[in-house]
Amino acid sequence: MAEEGEEQKELFDVLIPPGVPRTIIVAVLRKYDVTLVKRTEKLNFANMDGTERELLAFRGKQDVVVNVEKFMIEELRKFVEKSPVEDTGSE
Repeated sequence: MAEEGEEQKELFDVLIPPGVPRTIIVAVLRKYDVTLVKRTEKLNFANMDGTERELLAFRGKQDVVVNVEKFMIEELRKFVEKSPVEDTGSE
């Protein structure tokens, strides 16, 4: 039992920002030794002054979640760059 508690202390979370495509989430789960967990966090932006929301996070060892965060950011950049830009016609 003591080993289980010690192992739990060594785990870290990297939050997944709302709107991250499922394909990126699945890619992370296939590539890295992490688990997908739910975390309740208070959000303070726009009109959400301290509103609690359930967010997803990747949980794993520190060195792994650091790499997960880098990978997720890079994949998000690629995703945004290949997304078509809509013409709003506001010129």
